[in-house]
Amino acid sequence: MITPLVDPFHRPISYLRVSVTDRCDFRCVYCMSENMQFLPKKELLTLEELDRMCSTFVNLGVEKLRITGGEPLVRRNIMSFFHNMTRHLESGALKELTLTTNGSQLAKFADDLYSAGVRRVNVSLDTLDDKKFADITRWGKLDQVLKGIDAAQKAGLRIKINTVALKGFNEEELFTLTEWCASRDMDLTWIEVMPMGDIGNEDRLGQYWKLDDLRARLGENYTLTDLAERTGGPARYVRLEETGQKIGFITPLTHNFCESCNRVRLTCTGELFMCLGQEDNADLRAALRNHPNDNTPLEEAIRAAIKLKPKGHDFDYSRQTVDGRVSRHMSHTGG
Repeated sequence: MITPLVDPFHRPISYLRVSVTDRCDFRCVYCMSENMQFLPKKELLTLEELDRMCSTFVNLGVEKLRITGGEPLVRRNIMSFFHNMTRHLESGALKELTLTTNGSQLAKFADDLYSAGVRRVNVSLDTLDDKKFADITRWGKLDQVLKGIDAAQKAGLRIKINTVALKGFNEEELFTLTEWCASRDMDLTWIEVMPMGDIGNEDRLGQYWKLDDLRARLGENYTLTDLAERTGGPARYVRLEETGQKIGFITPLTHNFCESCNRVRLTCTGELFMCLGQEDNADLRAALRNHPNDNTPLEEAIRAAIKLKPKGHDFDYSRQTVDGRVSRHMSHTGG
């Protein structure tokens, strides 16, 4: 029997989020600076190394694997990695292989993702207005993302829309986005903007839209029923009785979700971040590369890292300052 991964606060670790690249074809204003300095490619784990790393976590009891970036689908030959992970789904060791994407490449890869065993995809989408979309992504094209969503649904993928709540930007689209998702049979999750990385001239505090306020506004138009359901991540869900859809709230600032945290995050360079909102991390790349034919040092390094998982993060805007800020960009750890 393999001893499961359990952190110092008795939380079992069953969910690994893996950033396969720090690169992205968008430059969303809350995520990156416009002139990002990306990592040298030689520092990134190869696809074969990512396979070995993820497989080791699966062997240690991780049951859910979410592939993130940057934009994961811009990594060259990334579908070979997805297809290799299929063996863990077939064995039953891995319960779910999922993806978070900006949707720009979904039209190209939707069928391939489905054939690799992916059944659910989260698409990041903050507005349905062409101009606002171009402004917030700096480089993105809304039509390209919408075509990707069409292709994904046609391929049989269940789509959930992730929307960052941004004051003064998409407040007026609260009901438009809700109704659009309902019309497409898609659930919608709202996320509070997090203080991560230098984003240039953007005002992080000015962007912050408290989800308690958002939920209250939803309640003016809909009947909200709290759900006990969890999908393995940090979202709390309600059902809108009038539409039947699920609306999720990810609230790292107003109501943090640390007490039930079951996840860790692996970067494309082999760093393991035990908490999204802390700087502490463990270098797993050395154990991986220094022992190519022996997984024991890697397993020991993973277990040692899990023992350092903190109780929670310190994100806080309540004092009208951006407290708990971390220096790395969201794209580095994949959210």
